[in-house]
Amino acid sequence: MRIGLIGTGRIGSFHAGVLARHPAVDALVVMDTDRARASEAADRVGATVADSAAEMFGAGVDAVVIASATSAHAELIGRAARAGLPAFCEKPIALDLPGTLSALCEVDRAGSVLQLGFMRRFDAGYKAARAAVRAGALGRLHTVRAMTMDPAPPPAAYLPLSGGLYRDCLVHDFDMLRWVTGREVTEVYATGSDAGPEMFRAADDVDTAAALLTLDDGTLATATATRCNGAGYDVRMELAGELDQITVGLDDRTPVTSAEPQGPAAPLSPWPGFLERFAPAYEAELNAFVRVVRGELPNPCDGREAWYALLIAEACEVSRRERRPVQIAEIADAAAVRSGARAAG
Repeated sequence: MRIGLIGTGRIGSFHAGVLARHPAVDALVVMDTDRARASEAADRVGATVADSAAEMFGAGVDAVVIASATSAHAELIGRAARAGLPAFCEKPIALDLPGTLSALCEVDRAGSVLQLGFMRRFDAGYKAARAAVRAGALGRLHTVRAMTMDPAPPPAAYLPLSGGLYRDCLVHDFDMLRWVTGREVTEVYATGSDAGPEMFRAADDVDTAAALLTLDDGTLATATATRCNGAGYDVRMELAGELDQITVGLDDRTPVTSAEPQGPAAPLSPWPGFLERFAPAYEAELNAFVRVVRGELPNPCDGREAWYALLIAEACEVSRRERRPVQIAEIADAAAVRSGARAAG
C-alpha cells in the first residue's frame, strides 16, 4: 500500500511516524507547502517528498491522509473524491456548514470514503464510557459534564483561522456527547468570556466558553472549555445516571488538586497537551483507516459526523452572540437555505 500524507506540522509529523511503521504501508509520500518541513519529516521516517498536491495525487497513491491547514481541507477532500481515493481528514472539513456540506456531497457523488479525525472515538476511556451507557450500567442518564481545557493559548495568528473556541475546540466534546450517549442535541444555550489575553478580543473570539445542551431524551449536558488552564491539559467527561456515575479522563496525570485534607495532590507530571494525552487514540484511528482502505473494516467515523458536530458548534456561536437559546433545527434549516443559494448561484 502506498499512502500520501498532506501536511507535516505537529500532527502531520505524528501521522507520518504511525504510517511509516505500519506493516501494511509499503511507501509513504509526504507533501507540505513548506518544502523544508516536508523534507525534514520525510527524512525522519524514510518517506519521499512530493512538491505539490498535483504531484501527490499523480504519484500512484492508494489513499490520502489530510493534515494540512484547515482552509485546504475541503478542496483536498474533493480532489481525493474525484480521484477515487479513500481519504482521512483531520477535523474540520470546513469552518462553515455550506463548505462542509459541499465537500460531503462531492464524496457522496464519487462514492468514495472519507474518514474524519475525531480521535476521541478511539480513546480507551471514551470507548468504555460508551459501552457502559449503551449497556445500561448507569441506568437512566440524567447529567453529562464535558470539558476541554488547554494549558496555554495558541499563537495569536492561529485564532482568526481557527473558527473560534466552539468550532475548533468544543466540537470534540459535542461529537463525544453524541457518540457516547447515542442521543442528539436539540437545543443549546451558550456564553463565553474574552477577559483573558487581548488577542482573543482582537480575533473576535473567546478564551473561555460554556454551553448548556439539551439532548433529545431530556438528558442535560454542559460543555466548557478554556485556552488558559495553567495547571495543564485537562479533558474529561462525567456521566451520571440513576444507578451509577463514571468519569473519563481522570488518572494520575489529570491536572487537578483536591482541596480536601485527604484528597489527591497535584500530579507530578500533568498532561502537557493534546498529542501526549491522545497519542494512542491518534495511532488507533490511523490504523483503523489503513484497515478501511484494505477493505477489512467499515468506516468508523464517516465524514458526516463533522456536519452534526459543527451544527452544534454553530448553534453555540449564534447563542453566544444573540444571548438566547438556539434550536439545532434552526441552524440546520438555515444552512440548507444557504447551501441551496450557493448551488443556485
